[in-house]
Amino acid sequence: MSKTYLVEHLDPELGPWSSLEYQAIAAETAAAGSTFCLSSVPRTLELPAELVPSPTFVVEHRTVEEIYKTEKDRVCLLDPVAKAELSPLDAEHFDVFLFGGILGDDPPRDRTSELRQKGFQGRRLGPVQMTTDTAARVTRMVIQQQVALDKIPYVDYPELKISEHESTEMPFRYVKNENGMPTMPSGMLELIKKDSEKGFGDLF
Repeated sequence: MSKTYLVEHLDPELGPWSSLEYQAIAAETAAAGSTFCLSSVPRTLELPAELVPSPTFVVEHRTVEEIYKTEKDRVCLLDPVAKAELSPLDAEHFDVFLFGGILGDDPPRDRTSELRQKGFQGRRLGPVQMTTDTAARVTRMVIQQQVALDKIPYVDYPELKISEHESTEMPFRYVKNENGMPTMPSGMLELIKKDSEKGFGDLF
């Protein structure tokens, strides 16, 4: 089943953290036979060369509300304050899964509040904050692989070794890979190591 995973890009810029997340979402969504859409992209924003539009990666300057104004009931907003959690059964009800931009701020900022006010139906991905690529990955596993949220292997707040004498705890939930490690975009660990002394606020 083909679905669309849409990130409403709510920032005038695109930081290195978000760029790596978007690249991971684009690659994994294409491999799953679905489409990744980046909406509300300012015309002045230059995307990196790694994010080239393709049949499975769509860049939209319009907002999600403009794109789906006649199909709002088919759009599911992944919302941390939604009453219902995402279920494999939601694959029958929704074609588009909407993420409110940078979900991975620490502390979490309610970046989905504007989208919530536009009347999209919401679903929750559990109680622990996720990065945007993790939220998209978990949603795809639930919807396309039909795996229940509580059956997905997670690792919460992993501690990453930055150097021989330094480590840092990531304040997010990740999908656990086959080696028991958090699944992260290619290049993310190197970015975290490089910029660890600046604080995560500079990475997004």
